[in-house]
Amino acid sequence: MATIIEMPKLSDTMTVGTLVNWLKKEGDKVSSGDMIAEVETDKATMELEAFDEGILLKQFVKAGEQVEVGTPIAAVGEKGEKVEKPDSGGTKDKKEDDGEDEKADDKKAEKENQAAGKGAEEKDDTADRKEEKADDSGEADDSTDEDEETEETPAPSRREKGGRIKASPLARRLAEKKGIDLASVQGTGPGGRIVKADVLKAAEAGPPKAPKSGSAPGKTPSAPPAPAGAPIAEDRDVKVSNMRAVIARRLLESKTQVPHFYVEVECDAAPIAALRESVNAGLAEVPPEKGGLKFTLNDFILKAAAEALRRVPAVNVAWQGETVRHSGAVHLAFGVAVEEGLLTPVIRNAHAKTLRQIALEARDLIAKARSKKLKPEEMSGSTFTVTNLGMFGVARFYGIINPPNAGILSVAGILDRPVVRDGAIVPGKLMTIGLSGDHRAIDGAVAAQFLAELKTLVESPALFLV
Repeated sequence: MATIIEMPKLSDTMTVGTLVNWLKKEGDKVSSGDMIAEVETDKATMELEAFDEGILLKQFVKAGEQVEVGTPIAAVGEKGEKVEKPDSGGTKDKKEDDGEDEKADDKKAEKENQAAGKGAEEKDDTADRKEEKADDSGEADDSTDEDEETEETPAPSRREKGGRIKASPLARRLAEKKGIDLASVQGTGPGGRIVKADVLKAAEAGPPKAPKSGSAPGKTPSAPPAPAGAPIAEDRDVKVSNMRAVIARRLLESKTQVPHFYVEVECDAAPIAALRESVNAGLAEVPPEKGGLKFTLNDFILKAAAEALRRVPAVNVAWQGETVRHSGAVHLAFGVAVEEGLLTPVIRNAHAKTLRQIALEARDLIAKARSKKLKPEEMSGSTFTVTNLGMFGVARFYGIINPPNAGILSVAGILDRPVVRDGAIVPGKLMTIGLSGDHRAIDGAVAAQFLAELKTLVESPALFLV
């Protein structure tokens, strides 16, 4: 008897999920442990694992559809077995035409050229199957696929509804492996869709070069300047992703329910900047396998924050209504900007880790965040958060508290400013660090003490290296 696969609850707060992409097609053999689909949750995009063996008999949900947790999405059973979708759960945002392709162009394009669109979709689906087969066997005739793909005229836009770039599943996986931004790739597939050949071509070409002034013979001239009064972009509505919706809800709850207060301190950033430069210079010629590593300023700030929390543990707390939770360990969250918003992966037991350990773990978590591979347990359980906008030259700002944390550290950029030193005005490098505190759990004096310790560590960074 066929086994029904339902949309699982992949995080504590997940109520709906978007089935981004099917990794297995109807009729494919499925083994326990195989990844059959990619699902976007409220925090990240994760692969859905199969726990049964058999044939993928039926897909009840199309790629791109949003469904509630517990909704049947597929059936696995014996070959030839008939199965119907059970009457449970509900699909949200269903497309009107059940026969349209999972990556269909918008309704306006369909109305203008429905017949041509349908033919392109069928051809695109065939190309996808060829690409996936070629990827599995490694023996495909690339020239045939490339000829078929480049015959189509790309559409003006390579984005679907909601701002998602149109690309085949194989092209997405290949781009991720090679570290290529799909937004910079010109699609040659039907409707301007990006296919495998486009990604390979982009990989060979390398990163895009900045355009030079003027036009060389045979080169496409640069676009003329926009006329005066022209809009900066086209008007459009972008569907809110699960992640953005959850971010909006939680920040609203935090700002309206948590009594924020703010304290800031100016630090002499010259010592920590000099130490970073010296360490990186000393490790520049050392290969990674022998300990070579390039540290960021954020690595030093994370280490300093963990040490300051060790010295003032009263900030490492959480309001719980009738009690205040004092955590014995520092589980340090830090902000990572992604397309859909901000993720906060967690470095656990940061108080017990060296600068090198923190730097390596931060790199791994950042890579996972940007490729949407973070696991729920890597984004939960934090006791304090650090957010850094220094790389953008921001002079000062205050973050919104990330509950249940009682504090968030806001790190601004290092700016050249005149300072008074030994009675004389001299050039200096200043960095403003702010603390947003939950006044239910932290008092102003405690916050000030914490920032004083942090200032000492930033201005004498050798202290947290011993």
